[in-house]
Amino acid sequence: MELLAQAKKYGARSLLLQGLTFISVLTSAFMIWKGLSLFTNSESPVVVVLSGSMEPAYHRGDILFLHNGYSPIEVGEVVVYKLDDKPIPIVHRVMKVHTESATGKQFLLTKGDNNNADDRGLYNPGQLWIQREEIIGRVKGFVPYAGMGTIWMNDYPQLKMGLLGALCVMSLFSND
Repeated sequence: MELLAQAKKYGARSLLLQGLTFISVLTSAFMIWKGLSLFTNSESPVVVVLSGSMEPAYHRGDILFLHNGYSPIEVGEVVVYKLDDKPIPIVHRVMKVHTESATGKQFLLTKGDNNNADDRGLYNPGQLWIQREEIIGRVKGFVPYAGMGTIWMNDYPQLKMGLLGALCVMSLFSND
């Protein structure tokens, strides 16, 4: 009842203004993301490291900034790739590169720095190399541990729902 009384106090215009402000913030964030995607030539220009497979270079929770240039990928570069049957991108280092001389097409073998074996066990069944088309981007920079909030929200869905609920209530009843 108190929420309804407060909603009447602010009026329909104020609630509509709050809703439109919220939608414009979401739209702006989407436009910034798409602009970054175009600038970096990557469908996902920013990713969070979700495992310890790349330690000591990158730790769980590090935010990585990607760029997907057109130059050939070289051994030693850290790339992010996504396979068709795996929903989560993988961050690993290129160990071997095979280039077809006729077409110039690249095939890559990757491995996590902290893993004992290469990634052939992660690839699709029967696949021995990943193709250049499966690369989302090359790591160009990172911010240590800045993505831990994302990991906590994935590990604890109740935290995510609580934060979303609190944000919704705050946006509806703020005076600005």
